Amino acid sequence: MEEESLLVKAFGEKALQWWSRKWSKQPQSTPVSSMRSFWGLMWAYWFSDRWQEAWGLAALIVVLTGLSAMASVWFAEASGELVGAIAFLHHPQNPTTLRSILTAAATMGGIVLVRGIGLIAVRHFLSTTLHRRWRAWLNQRFNEALLSRNHTHLHLQHGAAEAMPSGAGVPDNIDQRIQESIKGLTGGAIGLAMGIAGVTLSLFFVGGRIIETSTEVTGLEFLGSYASACLTLAAVIAYVPISTFVAAKLGAIQQRLDVRMQAAEGSYRRELTTLLHRSFHIAASRGEGAQQRIHDRRYHNIDSTWSRLNILTACYMGFELVYNFFGQRIVAYAPGLLPYVEGRISLQGYVTGAELANAVINDCSWFIHVMPDIARLRANARRVTDLAKAIEDVQQPRAFYARTGLSELRRLQQPPEFGLTVRRLELMHPGADQPFLMAGHLHMNPGEWSLVVGRSGSGKSSLLKAINGFWPHGRGMILLPRNVRTLFAAQDVKLPPLSLKELICLPEPAEAYSNGDVAAALSNAGLSEFVSDLLAEGRGSESWDRMLSGGQRQKLVLARILLQRPGLVFLDEPTSALDVEATIAFHQAIKDGCPGATVVSIMHDAAPPKSNKGVDFYDSVIAIADGRASKGPLPRIPIGPVGPARMKPPVTGKAGSLRPATSGGSGGSRPE
Repeated sequence: MEEESLLVKAFGEKALQWWSRKWSKQPQSTPVSSMRSFWGLMWAYWFSDRWQEAWGLAALIVVLTGLSAMASVWFAEASGELVGAIAFLHHPQNPTTLRSILTAAATMGGIVLVRGIGLIAVRHFLSTTLHRRWRAWLNQRFNEALLSRNHTHLHLQHGAAEAMPSGAGVPDNIDQRIQESIKGLTGGAIGLAMGIAGVTLSLFFVGGRIIETSTEVTGLEFLGSYASACLTLAAVIAYVPISTFVAAKLGAIQQRLDVRMQAAEGSYRRELTTLLHRSFHIAASRGEGAQQRIHDRRYHNIDSTWSRLNILTACYMGFELVYNFFGQRIVAYAPGLLPYVEGRISLQGYVTGAELANAVINDCSWFIHVMPDIARLRANARRVTDLAKAIEDVQQPRAFYARTGLSELRRLQQPPEFGLTVRRLELMHPGADQPFLMAGHLHMNPGEWSLVVGRSGSGKSSLLKAINGFWPHGRGMILLPRNVRTLFAAQDVKLPPLSLKELICLPEPAEAYSNGDVAAALSNAGLSEFVSDLLAEGRGSESWDRMLSGGQRQKLVLARILLQRPGLVFLDEPTSALDVEATIAFHQAIKDGCPGATVVSIMHDAAPPKSNKGVDFYDSVIAIADGRASKGPLPRIPIGPVGPARMKPPVTGKAGSLRPATSGGSGGSRPE
């Protein structure tokens, strides 16, 4: 049994690879590589490691669908018996009894109950279970692809549309694609498959019964006893395909409108979410009016698209009602009318045949009834496959960003005793051919602390991002110490909805450190009042991201440093929300807790901080001026009795120079 399972799994993997090669020419490299086409997306789950649950549930659904089709035949026969019993109730020669009428009615009711509760309800439960598991599998695969070590989620949001060779463009509203589009896709696909199975099985069972009850028709003697069945088939063939063609045309229009509607809804929802994250800044700047105009523009796109969808839906509803009337009242009853008039079939046979024909028309018309759902299925599939294409496009970041600019930055490793080295670095913006920041040679020895200074917008944060692999455009070489833990604390501290312990242990799992070690790091960082909340995701109804102040969040970063003790630390304005004493304590804690660590930091304080004993924390300065970065020793700046906060900020002149600020007439500082 185990060998058979392995063979089936191997066959599934080979089949999926074949589908991937057939529908996509690019090699597989991500969990969603095989999903860049419609059929690749449809088949991925069915040939995955979950193939047993997928095909098992599908088989049960098909069996129940077949039984439901057989129940349609039984219902048609019972309906004919009931009508015949009623018609012959007062027949003078062969009257029926009230008991026979009640028996036929009870039979119809029993068939309805069995079909509705025992078949349809159970089938619905199985189909929704399959829907839930298929969606969960796809959700997991796309999350794995987005949250890979390649930082795919970052590249997707910061890429340029012209960098996407697949033609998909930079995907908008990734959250909506994963949440709503995958849900709609999987549900629509299951409904479509069930409909096709129902049509096929119904044609088999119902069509077989129509042939069994077929009779001769005057003028069609050459068809023999199959004449009435051929009439029914001809009526269905003449009526259904033409109407299906009209429905397909309307469905194509709806598909385009659905894509636009999803994009508009996603953009509006994203703007509302962004409002909640920046509500304080909007209130402080009294920007509600501007934000309202943004919301109005976003919602206008929804409203205009919705209006067109409503018009199309109304037209489709009218078309569907007319189609159903002619199909159920004329097309279904017309083929058997002539044999009934000629007396070749009884009233019971006529009604039974009409009900069978009606069942065939309804099943074959399934495509018409669900054409809007098919349109939504294709719209959802397009948004998901476009996301899969975009994910695959960014798997080689250097090649991806090279499509929109020079991308020749190389990050290599060297022995840890050599420290950190930057050579011939040039940073550029997308599409630019001239660098905005250059650095010929920067070297930080192990244990050295370097302070990055320069005017606002000079490229300080970009330099740290480039060293850590988060700036894509430019050229140069960055040599990082091998096997040394690195920690990069960005300027804005954003806290995901995790427990306090998990936040401090990032990127390691919480199990990697004991509660005692985490509590000690938290206390040493100045957050001892939160030691009792290590396992909580916040206080009250507020998460840590909303509850902690800016200074407390920066101390949380310090706790992470003290716990993990990285050998290479990059800090982008790590103490901007802290006062002088807290700033000194922040640096002293790193000095004491991470001896030997190399630190590169950006600060906008008035002067480089010193310890309480007047000892410099930093050993050197990386000064950025006139588009160049150069490294030199920390200048000796006298410290007054009130500490460094009273000092004027250092200013940069020529590249490589750093000097104390000079007092101007207004008491400010100015460069020479």
